[in-house]
Amino acid sequence: MWMGSKEHYDRGVNTFSPEGRIYQIEYAIEAIKFGSTAIGIRTNEGVVLGVEKKLPSKLMEPAKSEKLVEIDRHCGCAMSGIVGDARILVDHARVEAQNHRFNYAEAMSIEQITEAVSDLAINFGEGYEGTKRKPMARPYGVALLIAGVDDNGPQLYQTDPSGTFLQWQARAIGSGGDTAMTYIKESYHSNMTLAEAEKLVMQTLKSVMEEKIQSDNVEISIVRTDTKRLETRTQEYVNNIISTLA
Repeated sequence: MWMGSKEHYDRGVNTFSPEGRIYQIEYAIEAIKFGSTAIGIRTNEGVVLGVEKKLPSKLMEPAKSEKLVEIDRHCGCAMSGIVGDARILVDHARVEAQNHRFNYAEAMSIEQITEAVSDLAINFGEGYEGTKRKPMARPYGVALLIAGVDDNGPQLYQTDPSGTFLQWQARAIGSGGDTAMTYIKESYHSNMTLAEAEKLVMQTLKSVMEEKIQSDNVEISIVRTDTKRLETRTQEYVNNIISTLA
């Protein structure tokens, strides 16, 4: 067998190809591009997270399609990709955040929460020495937007299947991520208010969604700088924003 062939390397999660690539990670990143669009925008007044809630069937309850969840009181997360994989990472982040709050009587920083998620994401195919926890046999096929407010102010991070995390002022992921980023770049400015950011998130989702935007197929949450509390917007509030969109 020719050792340089792609087929020899694309089945292994811990083997580099001669070109320095790990194909399984690249496949996981591709899987994210089929996921729902998720958008995060950071402002001086707080952080906004918005997601498209794709429903595979009209008979499915929209409320059961969770793409935007709470990690801690001051931190939320939007996901795109395989929801089951996201649940494992989010549950891990919640445990880390609560352990930190219990041990140190303070909220865990958003960067530390993101780092904890990325540390777990990169451990695919490996065991946890001294524990009974079974590792994921493949990379996690999900990207997360982790947003919140800590002592350093509003924060927005993105994780990916390689275990890498980056900080952003505004970021879009998922099936409409590239188009959404182009739209956001044209409208975003550093002095944007929280209300303007909410409208930009909804306007961007409207521009990339295949279906007509409605209060039951999108969701939006914020974390204010002054309260440091995650708030999920009601359907009535979302409808009011949609009514102002061009």
